[in-house]
Amino acid sequence: MPGTRPLAIVLALVTAGATLVAQNGETAANGRLRFAVIGDFGTGKKPQYEVGAQMAAAHTRAPFDLVVMVGDNMYGSQKPKDYVTKFERPYAALLKAGVPFFAAFGNHDDDGQRFYVPFNMNGARYYSYVRKDVRFVVLDTNRLDRVQLEWADKVLTSARERWTIAYFHHPLYSNAGRHGSNVELRVALEPLLRRGGVDVVFSGHDHAYERFKPQGGITYFLTGSGGQLRKGDIDVSPETAASFDADQAFLVAEAGADELTFETITRTGRVIDSGSIARKP
Repeated sequence: MPGTRPLAIVLALVTAGATLVAQNGETAANGRLRFAVIGDFGTGKKPQYEVGAQMAAAHTRAPFDLVVMVGDNMYGSQKPKDYVTKFERPYAALLKAGVPFFAAFGNHDDDGQRFYVPFNMNGARYYSYVRKDVRFVVLDTNRLDRVQLEWADKVLTSARERWTIAYFHHPLYSNAGRHGSNVELRVALEPLLRRGGVDVVFSGHDHAYERFKPQGGITYFLTGSGGQLRKGDIDVSPETAASFDADQAFLVAEAGADELTFETITRTGRVIDSGSIARKP
């Protein structure tokens, strides 16, 4: 597999969860954190490449620091050549510019992805990291067992960053017809997310875009159309703030001291949603 670590290092990294902290000591005082979000993208087909080109264009206009991946990073075959055609080539411009990608597992993803160095999972199924004054918590909702829940609760309740963002594959809220809200996961995760002061949650799985009005103080995004698309799948509800299921899209967000701004962009460069989220006191 491309980028696979030597076995001794891999074995040292295989833990239930890992907490990774930014080593440069950056805080919000040093500037805002700008990042992109993609999900359900690893098809290797033309729409994925077109989304990748729009991401590169957005980075040229206003550089972002990292890319969040909410799962289904690769569909079908996941051999070494597929890491090239379904990841390295579509995002070549960003990778060349040194933009790091941080992956979560989706239901189509092979377990070996956690050892693929450019996904920055460092051998763990779930993990946490800090960039500037933003704490990211990445969960594996394929196997949300008690050990992972206890780990997440500890990480979230001990976080002291200004922003806390969680992301994982299966949505707690979705009005898409194919899958919809995962109520079982919501029962298990939502109390923990609220107790941990999470501001924003990103998920995928349903191949569309949807933003929800704050639920228990948390803004939930469905961002599952980075490569795959299920047209006309969203049936909006009173909780829907915005939705789009007519084309592939990705999201760009920027976290400042007290406000997170965002815009959602299609593979043709059209902005179909934008807004801001105030940080919790």
